[in-house]
Amino acid sequence: MTQDYKSTINLPQTSFPMRGDLPKREPGWLAEWDKVGRYAQIQARTAGRPMFVLHDGPPYANGVIHLGHAINKILKDTVVKSKWLAGFHAPYVPGWDCHGMPIEIQIEKQFGKNLSPSEVQSKARAYAAAQIERQKVDFKRLGVLGEWDRPYLTMDHYNEAAELRALSEMLRKGYIYRGLKPVNWCFDCGSALAEAEVEYEDKTDIAIDVGFAFDDPAAVAKAFGLEKLPKPAGQIVIWTTTPWTIPANQALNLHPDFSYSLVDTPKGLLILATERVEECLKTYGLEGHIVASVPGSALGELRFRHPLYAVDPGYARLAPVYFGDYVTLDTGTGVVHSSPAYGVEDFLSCKAHGMKDADIINPVMGNGHYVSTLPLFGGMFLWKANPKIVEALEQAGSLLHQHKYAHSYMHCWRHKTPIIYRATSQWFAGMDIVPRDGGKTLRQTALEGIEATQFYPAWGKQRLHNMIAERPDWTLSRQRQWGVPMAFFVHRETGELHPRTPELLEEVAKRIEKDGIEAWQSIEPGDLLSAEEAVQYEKNRDTLDVWFDSGTTHWHVLRGSHADVSAFPADLYLEGSDQHRGWFHSSLLTASMLDGRPPYKQLLTHGFSVDAQGRKMSKSLGNGIEPQDIMNRMGADILRLWVASTDYRQEMSLSEEILKRVADTYRRIRNTARFLLGNLDGFDPATHLVPLETSLLLDQWAIGQAYEVQQAVVAAYERYDFPEIVQRVQNFCTNEMGALYLDITKDRLYTMPTESLGRRSAQSAMYRILEALVRWLAPVLSFTAEEIWQHMPGERSESVLFETWYDGLANAQGSPEQRRYWSDLLAIRDTASRVLEDMRKAERIGAALEAKLVLHADPVTTARYVESADELRFFFITSELSFAPLQPRPADAVALQLDGGEVHVAAEVSEAAKCIRCWHRREDVGSNPAHPDICSRCVSNVEGPGEQRRWF
Repeated sequence: MTQDYKSTINLPQTSFPMRGDLPKREPGWLAEWDKVGRYAQIQARTAGRPMFVLHDGPPYANGVIHLGHAINKILKDTVVKSKWLAGFHAPYVPGWDCHGMPIEIQIEKQFGKNLSPSEVQSKARAYAAAQIERQKVDFKRLGVLGEWDRPYLTMDHYNEAAELRALSEMLRKGYIYRGLKPVNWCFDCGSALAEAEVEYEDKTDIAIDVGFAFDDPAAVAKAFGLEKLPKPAGQIVIWTTTPWTIPANQALNLHPDFSYSLVDTPKGLLILATERVEECLKTYGLEGHIVASVPGSALGELRFRHPLYAVDPGYARLAPVYFGDYVTLDTGTGVVHSSPAYGVEDFLSCKAHGMKDADIINPVMGNGHYVSTLPLFGGMFLWKANPKIVEALEQAGSLLHQHKYAHSYMHCWRHKTPIIYRATSQWFAGMDIVPRDGGKTLRQTALEGIEATQFYPAWGKQRLHNMIAERPDWTLSRQRQWGVPMAFFVHRETGELHPRTPELLEEVAKRIEKDGIEAWQSIEPGDLLSAEEAVQYEKNRDTLDVWFDSGTTHWHVLRGSHADVSAFPADLYLEGSDQHRGWFHSSLLTASMLDGRPPYKQLLTHGFSVDAQGRKMSKSLGNGIEPQDIMNRMGADILRLWVASTDYRQEMSLSEEILKRVADTYRRIRNTARFLLGNLDGFDPATHLVPLETSLLLDQWAIGQAYEVQQAVVAAYERYDFPEIVQRVQNFCTNEMGALYLDITKDRLYTMPTESLGRRSAQSAMYRILEALVRWLAPVLSFTAEEIWQHMPGERSESVLFETWYDGLANAQGSPEQRRYWSDLLAIRDTASRVLEDMRKAERIGAALEAKLVLHADPVTTARYVESADELRFFFITSELSFAPLQPRPADAVALQLDGGEVHVAAEVSEAAKCIRCWHRREDVGSNPAHPDICSRCVSNVEGPGEQRRWF
């Protein structure tokens, strides 16, 4: 009877399951981490190390988290965990942005718009708190570790008070001023908007060409060098896409260096930019000829009548000519009409020419309606007034042409409705004001700070630079209730701040620190001012821009509420690419005012999630994928692996097909870990670990390969190149491990005696590789890495996150000669694999062990491998391997050119009997009568001293 040798085979044994079953297992890990306080344990163990601070850009406390939130938090968690492994003390303080318009709108929707300020604030605070708890559950489910029991909230009383103190410091330094300026204004919000709250969408408007009649024809003739005009009347023509601004016109802008022509047409004389004459006449359907041309600078003394001058005495005013470099010739007439209340360039031009704030005409109210006293259009909503204004211009004889014009236009990012520039009295941070100490302006300081910052990816530097270089003054004030008050006392007549403003701000801050922003509602001037002063001053009702809240967290969080677990400046800010105009931007400006430097050393920007076709995910397209759904179906580690494997420097594509590929990658990695764990059954590193120098050659090579991967992985973590890490680890598991090392060592692990050097050497290599691999995985596959860690042999800490990068790897096969040895051998193996595959396809063999290889090699190559020739068959996983002279070359051999050598690989079917224990076909099967079904090698391994291996 055939003997049963199963008990002599060392088959893999592990309780580490093949299937991840992540949706079921991950919640258990979370519960365990909460129970033992895993984050606190890590902080305690890493105390005293160099600190690394990733400052959390606060998500807004409104709504369920979406895929963008998940991407952001997973990237941050990956960075923080990698820093733990790199030997840093890296706290992570999650935060929330709590004030602002969206929450206030939610309160209005639920309770109406007639609530008192105190009611709005109390309900908004409760609403934000509920949203935070809701979002926190999902953030933790992602596997993100941090100060979840002690996050920072911009609505915490301390932070609210500290924001006011930051404002006071900026005011003291001279950056803050009050003034009338056009700001982005949303009618639905009823408030000014920050630059980051503006987006652009297509909009179709009525574009009009409008004439402003000559007020003094003789002056026009003189300006053009004529004794008199060929016709008694004429107009200077403008083009605009905003007819609603015409009632507020107060000037005309020309470029001083452009040529302007007086054109004689059947509709009278027209003044147009010379380069635009032909195109404009064609548009108006007119024939005409140029009477005279002069540079714009010659027309500076002219005045023209308002285009509605003839239809209502309320418009009986003149528009002077001002000069502006922003006038262009690409469209229009080369003449720009100026309504300083509704355009930044118009405003600056009029102010530069001496116009006072009190002289600026500003008929549009905060709700988008004209004031009731505006002639012809009083009370109208401005978008609806557009056609009425066009009709009035036609009646006045001022309209030369109108047409529909589609263009990109400013919209509110919350309401998705068109917004306007509107001049209001606001508080600003001046970009170009020289501070009181005579130092650099805010713009100069911020631009220098950008140069000192490291950007990932590098293109973010130029983007932020351009935004800072071109941005207007920052409008700090908002006209809302749910926000930190700009707690100023302003003189009722002069509008000046109280002379003791810094002192008064500190008094208010103390009360807010105790009772929150609600305290400002109950403070009256008489509470802090003398009776005489109280009647002269009134409370400022504005609140701070919500971007000021998050933009000053480096002040009131890093050096305030969480100074014990933070540092200034932060090492890294990490957010989506929209934050170049948002949090990165506001944080840079506030820190530049307060500290003269950026609040960060590095900025990392990630893209947005899109579907496989590159389309933005939306409910209307039905292409959205929610992180909660992925976690419930596949597990958080699959989501984390997708985030890490995707190039965050551009838009991040996700679809079910992409998730399927990510799951396949996960399975390959998990199966590699499981194979390693299975073959470490019975291995105790304390007693069985074989020194690297006495390990078998192949084991040394495998450890060397892992060492090189670790060098690349650690470097990639340092530069935040997570796709490189995933690719390296995946390739290592698939190629060096799965397709090579693990496949080759099965024979040694399974068939050699348990305590043999050959088996213990392989186990030692696998142990070292797994110790490294589990750490590489930990920042990305946090749940799986912990699971692997718990199944690994030997005494160890409770968590892989307590550890640092594994230092038990080395490259013992790294000399040039050794590298050539392996590169040539691997090339020969690849060629042999093709030869054997051809034999399989021809159905000559079923498995490689049914073949024997013959390597026809040149003498130098043969000499290099002859010492290990007896064991090379294990490397090639064939039953026999031999060397032969290079010539004569067998007809079916495959030639391979090496660097300085040549090999012809041939193979034939082995006719030897098959050993039922190791499956090799050997001539010596049955040579031992007591074991007629196995080879002599197996006989030695079963009851003898065991075979000896040095190489493979």
